[in-house]
Amino acid sequence: MSSSDRLMDASPSLQDITRVGLRIGLLSFGGPTAQIALMHKELVEDRPWLTEEQYLRALSFCMLLPGPEAMQLATYAGWRLRGIPGGLIAGGLFVLPGAAVIMALALLYAQLGDVPLVQAAFLGIKAAVVVIVAQALLKIGRKALTGRLQRLMAAAAFVALFVFAIPFPLVILVAGAIGAMTASIVTTQDSAPIPIRRALTIFAVGGLVWVTPLGLAAFAGADLLVDAWMFFSKLAVVTFGGAYAVLAYMTQEVVQSLGWLTTEEMIDALGLAETTPGPLILVTQFVGALAGLKEAGWPMAFAMAGVTLWATFVPCFIWIFAGAPYIDWLAGRPRLTGALGMITAAVVGVIANLSLWFGIHVVFQETAMIETGPVQMLVPSWSSFDPAAFGLTAVAAFLLLRLGWSIPLALAVMAGAGMLVGLV
Repeated sequence: MSSSDRLMDASPSLQDITRVGLRIGLLSFGGPTAQIALMHKELVEDRPWLTEEQYLRALSFCMLLPGPEAMQLATYAGWRLRGIPGGLIAGGLFVLPGAAVIMALALLYAQLGDVPLVQAAFLGIKAAVVVIVAQALLKIGRKALTGRLQRLMAAAAFVALFVFAIPFPLVILVAGAIGAMTASIVTTQDSAPIPIRRALTIFAVGGLVWVTPLGLAAFAGADLLVDAWMFFSKLAVVTFGGAYAVLAYMTQEVVQSLGWLTTEEMIDALGLAETTPGPLILVTQFVGALAGLKEAGWPMAFAMAGVTLWATFVPCFIWIFAGAPYIDWLAGRPRLTGALGMITAAVVGVIANLSLWFGIHVVFQETAMIETGPVQMLVPSWSSFDPAAFGLTAVAAFLLLRLGWSIPLALAVMAGAGMLVGLV
């Protein structure tokens, strides 16, 4: 029996997709690498729902897209098996368990964040976050920096962001353009043309669905919700390379331009997001909920969380439902592959910027901005060096990099270590 026949015989029902999708959503800890491995086990190894070739091609396609690739891969699997209803179920269940946990954590954080013992626990979590981001930098760097041009792109992206404060979206666009221009122009396969009407229809309908909260918020005069939709929708279309790549840009906008959160709250938000299932980009929901709570209490916190989730994840469904039929066609387009490769190289520099930015804010209690000509660079105040934070960061590095502990376990231990330091 061929693989296609095997898949047709084993085609699951929507109830099956719901059951497995919920299982994946509840177990999807550990970031995209662990989540992709989990889905491979559930969808390819344990169940004959996707072939190895289908899974890998879909993964390559999702990596071309902005947004969380693991969530988009889950959406593709549901779409492949049961069309748009299956995609909505699989993608939605990948996000919703983590979103529920993040909402609860945001509300608890708002109530307990000023308690001294809780603040001490978050010092340990912040120290772990510095190492977690550095760990992501090492992992992505090993895969992405395969040649001299990629290494130069990573260095250029770091300098552009850390030294000159060039906007993150511009860095990504330039990297993609350079990758496309320097790629081989030999097409590796011929594919039959695919009618574009279906994709345009999905973009039109999906776009209307996407902007619905914006229209409702504008009609109601809810300026904060309008600002949230505009900001997080912009993030949704530039988040190439995962949440780590866009966090520094998001923090700069949320803290300095919009004034919704403090730098310390943003680092805490990332630490809490690391403890939940689902995509790490759910940190945006935490930001939205906390900003809404500060502005107008609990109702606005839930409204902001909902708008943030909508603006962040509805585009992911649009990309998959409109683009999935083109997977085979895209596989033979080297310029797109070249653009993705160079964007990934730039993301290494972006995450290096984020790692240094987080490290400075955690280990030093005071910072300043040097603004001379085109230079806009963050520097620490050396007299504000925090030996306790530095020591906790060293402990986190030993646990994660040397002993290879899991992120949830390391975060729990570092929270306890932070509380111990606070008591001492």
